[in-house]
Amino acid sequence: MRTAFINTLCEIAKKDERIWLLCGDLGYSVLEGFASQFPQRFVNVGIAEQNMIGIAAGLAMCGKIVFVYSIVNFPIMRCFEQIRNDVCYHNLNVNIVAVGGGLTYGSLGYTHHGMEDLAVMRVLPNMTVIAPGDPLEAKLATQAIVNLSSPCYLRLGKAGEPQVHSREPQFEIGKAIELQSGTDLTLISIGGMLDLTVKAAEKLTMQGYSIEVLSMPTLYPLDEQSILQSAQKTKKIITLEEHGIGGLGSAVAEVLAQSGESVKFSPLRLKREAVKTAGSQTVLRSQQGLDLDGIVQSALAMLQRVY
Repeated sequence: MRTAFINTLCEIAKKDERIWLLCGDLGYSVLEGFASQFPQRFVNVGIAEQNMIGIAAGLAMCGKIVFVYSIVNFPIMRCFEQIRNDVCYHNLNVNIVAVGGGLTYGSLGYTHHGMEDLAVMRVLPNMTVIAPGDPLEAKLATQAIVNLSSPCYLRLGKAGEPQVHSREPQFEIGKAIELQSGTDLTLISIGGMLDLTVKAAEKLTMQGYSIEVLSMPTLYPLDEQSILQSAQKTKKIITLEEHGIGGLGSAVAEVLAQSGESVKFSPLRLKREAVKTAGSQTVLRSQQGLDLDGIVQSALAMLQRVY
């Protein structure tokens, strides 16, 4: 996803001199393309993420479209006050790009596990929150957020994620993307869980179930209409995310509770207890029940349960 992001940003920056990119002393192999083409619009702030957000806010006040880039927890947890007061309060055109969402950097341990970022970002005023499901969605999201004039949080994986969409979908901020229509169960995915969600739907379809699959790349503003329309069809919804409480599952639960719809609902997400072990993303997902088998078993439990 990060490669799709930077390649797209470079193409946009060729046409728009307002585009700036700031980083916090990382991402050299990824950001070299931008830094070499636009050295006057690239700033490596160093390991000073709070300053990075302040600089971004100042540039935005001067009419620039600013992107800041770092590993998920560093520009969020360390800089929350600056994001809240400098960026969101003034409704500035600053786009926070966080790589390593979820357990992407699982081998580096708890300090690099992104489990709370979506919850933190979606409560802030003026903040758009986007987590693409594959590299193609990442490309389209980058193109879309350039046209915003307000803060945006773009949560990416790292590299090597499979392209799930067979062709370019219609991408609109605040709208779900339907990959498959069904009547028995709805699977709603955000971010890098999309590939496993589609594979789980394929396995369930082979067992005779009609599965609806929605990619929900925008957490805020949330596509409440698509959620409720799907709920009315299937009456059963499972959300899937590499994140803890406060993310997609919590947001969908709020929509369903306020609607009065009678729906069976289950969020699949990271457990609230910290993931204290270091390991590959695949291993840690399995421990959390977010691997393919875990998703299929959770879906079957809902489908076969007698209410």
